[in-house]
Amino acid sequence: MRFLIVTGMSGAGKSNVVRILEDVGYYCIDNMPAKLMSKFFALCLNSQLNMDKIAFVVDARSGESITLLADELGEFRRMGNSCEVLFLEASDAVLIKRYKETRRVHPHAQDGRLEDGINRERMLLSNIRSQADYIIDTSGLLPRQLRDQIMDIFVDGKQFENININVVSFGYKYGIPLDADLVFDVRFLPNPYYDPDMRDLTGLDAPVREYVMKWWQTEEFIKKLHSMILFLLPYYVEEGKPQLVIGIGCTGGRHRSVTVAEELGKFLTQNNYHAVVSHRDIKK
Repeated sequence: MRFLIVTGMSGAGKSNVVRILEDVGYYCIDNMPAKLMSKFFALCLNSQLNMDKIAFVVDARSGESITLLADELGEFRRMGNSCEVLFLEASDAVLIKRYKETRRVHPHAQDGRLEDGINRERMLLSNIRSQADYIIDTSGLLPRQLRDQIMDIFVDGKQFENININVVSFGYKYGIPLDADLVFDVRFLPNPYYDPDMRDLTGLDAPVREYVMKWWQTEEFIKKLHSMILFLLPYYVEEGKPQLVIGIGCTGGRHRSVTVAEELGKFLTQNNYHAVVSHRDIKK
């Protein structure tokens, strides 16, 4: 029997995750009181019900008792049982935006400011977050991208390092992505835009990709980029950073940056990191 605890910040996407898990055969129990977890674990283990995958959603709706979840989980594991923890989070700015759009009341901000409620919730969840097997930051994820990550982990059984990487190609003429943590400028590479046969193509097309990748400077840059990223990522993981946004920019965001971003995304996946590649300006 596979046990999963889904927890994390209010507004980070737990409801969406529950729907995805139910689609792949999980029996999901929403709003489970943290202090009842051990009893439900025992009930499920001793039951004759035909359920092999169970997910419990435990979050701030439990109030102060959410702080008991880490202890309940630790006791269950000390008894030799296995239970995974999926923690969902998002930046304060994104959580505030989502709450303002839905006009819902944050469970820890009924009588105060939304920002204060979010800060209090982070404090209450800090212990269980430290025990999480998977941390997904949904700040920059589309619903499809979130579904892909859940399917990768809980259906295909892929094992990734505990950091989500978004590789974003962009054009400098449209500005640098505001959420980028690392930015790499590839405008020094030969530009296929000046070839009339490739001007209307993008870095997703084979002629452009082959053109960009054939130069010695591209090969050397890619080699150094791989080395730097692989050096940095373990330290970001150790620091507890759940998400890293890497921007790859060229002039218009259609050719060189797209090619390099695609190549970097494949490289990261091959090295056991979960990478999502997007192209902000490819259609401009």
